[in-house]
Amino acid sequence: MMSKKKITGILVANRGEIALRIMRSAREMGIKVVAVFSEADRLSPHVKYADEAILVGPAASNQSYLVIDNIINAALTTGCEAIHPGYGFLSENPVFARKVDEAGLILIGPSAESMEVMGSKLAAKDAVKKYNIPLVPGTDYAIKDVSEAKKIASDVGFPILIKASAGGGGKGMRIVESATDFEEMMKLAVNEATSAFGDGSVFIERYVGSPRHVEVQVLGDEHGNIVHLFERECSVQRRHQKVIEEAPSSVLTPEKRSQMGLCAVQVARACNYKGAGTVEFLLDENLDFYFLEMNTRLQVEHPVTEMITGVDLVKEQIRIAMGEKLSFNQEDLNINGHALEIRVYAEDPLNNFLPDIGRLDSYKIPQGPGVRVDDGFEEGMDIPIYYDPMIAKLVVWGNDREEAILKMVRAIDDYQISGVATTLDFCKFVMQHEAFRSGNFDTHFVKDHFKPEYLVNDLTSDEEQVASIAALLFNNEMIKKTPHLHQKPENERSNWKSNRLEY
Repeated sequence: MMSKKKITGILVANRGEIALRIMRSAREMGIKVVAVFSEADRLSPHVKYADEAILVGPAASNQSYLVIDNIINAALTTGCEAIHPGYGFLSENPVFARKVDEAGLILIGPSAESMEVMGSKLAAKDAVKKYNIPLVPGTDYAIKDVSEAKKIASDVGFPILIKASAGGGGKGMRIVESATDFEEMMKLAVNEATSAFGDGSVFIERYVGSPRHVEVQVLGDEHGNIVHLFERECSVQRRHQKVIEEAPSSVLTPEKRSQMGLCAVQVARACNYKGAGTVEFLLDENLDFYFLEMNTRLQVEHPVTEMITGVDLVKEQIRIAMGEKLSFNQEDLNINGHALEIRVYAEDPLNNFLPDIGRLDSYKIPQGPGVRVDDGFEEGMDIPIYYDPMIAKLVVWGNDREEAILKMVRAIDDYQISGVATTLDFCKFVMQHEAFRSGNFDTHFVKDHFKPEYLVNDLTSDEEQVASIAALLFNNEMIKKTPHLHQKPENERSNWKSNRLEY
């Protein structure tokens, strides 16, 4: 029988909103929380909130948040028994997991072995085979021979998708429409995968033209108990990355939900999973689902699951890490209402969602029943160029989907941010679009339904349009004639462009 492990202090190996979110739950359990920070984050709210805070390096993450020895030493010197990695950074790094264990510390997360199996799409496919998990037709092994690959692609049927085994975020991925394009596309995918991940392994799958991205939250303990906490719909994406999530999905029947939940539990069982994890599925036009991958960490969008189940996932992670059994079983879990989450990024939807930097000149969050904001910024702070540009996660809960949508629109209107461009207007556009409201959308929502000009306010008259254009032309002419009067001081200029490779 496994013995319980005492945790009186947790070092949170992350920054921003997720660091704060973890610390709050730990505090409610009577556990001391320790922050780590880079030089760029010295004045961040998560640093102020913690009981102790340790500087771990310069601004760049590869010199601070990703330096394993610095993180472990910070935990040891502050007397913490455990480390919570949050998401991103070291959260799915098996080398880090092993070093934490070797240092006599507890990682609040899965084992290194589970990370390794699910960190490779091909290894994950191999692991779940014996559980009869539905997989997208294609290869479940790395393929290097172009001739062989082309034959398999023809057997599967075009269009097909070439995917990097170690991939993510759309890197190392190519859609091939016909056999004549195959060789060139495969070379591009291999080269990109090698450059991005140091691993050029690719495999082939049938391309699903109008997919939905649906994922299932799972929890597993050290005693073999695994449950699912229903699904999240994450189909509204830009650059293959999520921007709006909801729970539950608006299209699943109870039967389909049960089938997907059972498959997710079996995927977790296939790698002896413990902790919180997410099993991701592709849902096609016929509502047939296929296993994509498993994320062996807490997800950015975990709050929507918490809102509909009443389960604090971070507290459950901590209890599992202490060796406790799950305090509930599958039959105890129910869906209550509907939750939506938008990611408030410092990005410009009018300019292909490129990251924006600057100072939060004004910053006021929305409030009210059923409104939750997980953020890591305060008014007057600068958005650093070194990290992901997410400012906050805005989450709402309603008795049903329609109520949740209306509440989200109100909350977006109440969110006051100036100084940087954000995705708030885009998210409001989505909430009010017929395709989203009807539930008839897929991962191509942005491509199919959005153009930057849709966010520009309609002008009330031709005269106003003429006046606005005239004013713009006048300003541009004045700047040309008197540049010294319009130039920002050196210390106020944006350094995004010159440092964008650090991002």
